[in-house]
Amino acid sequence: MLAGVHNRGPRVAVAGLGAIGLKVAQALDQGLGGLALAAIAVGDRAKPRPELDRLARRPAVLPLAELEPAADMVIECAPPALLRAIVEPFVARGKMAVVLSCGALLDNWDLVDIAKRNGGQIAVPTGALIGLDAVTAAAEGDIRSVRMVTRKPPRGLLGAPYVLAQGIDLAGLREPTRIFKGSARDGAKGFPANVNVAAALSLAGVGPDRTLLEIWADPSVDRNMHHIEVEADSARFSMSIANVPSENPRTGRITALSVIAFLRKL
Repeated sequence: MLAGVHNRGPRVAVAGLGAIGLKVAQALDQGLGGLALAAIAVGDRAKPRPELDRLARRPAVLPLAELEPAADMVIECAPPALLRAIVEPFVARGKMAVVLSCGALLDNWDLVDIAKRNGGQIAVPTGALIGLDAVTAAAEGDIRSVRMVTRKPPRGLLGAPYVLAQGIDLAGLREPTRIFKGSARDGAKGFPANVNVAAALSLAGVGPDRTLLEIWADPSVDRNMHHIEVEADSARFSMSIANVPSENPRTGRITALSVIAFLRKL
């Protein structure tokens, strides 16, 4: 059960006001299962935020360090490097953190132990994937292999550490090109803003080291495409999804909607 106050729904903080954070904040402001938008953390607090002025009730705009006392749960929609600073204060106080940068969670796995010790909870929405319930069910038995192939327009991969380190010229691509093949763990490190989907898949199934990932830069597509193949003792299945990019080409529109759907279920 979420902590709250009598006659008031649980207070929610949104960390990050990009394409996902803004959509979630707007949904909370419109009324979402009794939840109350209490606070928002942004990178530059001095920057004008006219989008917040259009909300029915303008939430407090706070630094990350002041977010936990103001809310009963937090939704992390920020750059992966900020994951720990956002999540740890909440789960250490027995509260819930909804994590979208689940690739960064792989490198901060002790946060799960902190949550367990203190009665906190870390939740990972389905994000840009489908069928994670089937993967989770198969993991109760024996999953032999999980393979994921991601195809994105080249501009959606700009700035990824792996692309920069390898000197890959995305602008010069004229045909589909595989730019990465390896584990979901290595993919999450090399593409922290691009393949949270692979990290989520690995958490649902066989883990980040056994989940195989390919990333293709494909100038012929205008959507973020993911294809998954699972071989298990209970079933063999495959799933595909083609997500419309949001205002941020690295992120599909359905990611914010998956957070809203998760909150509604609460």
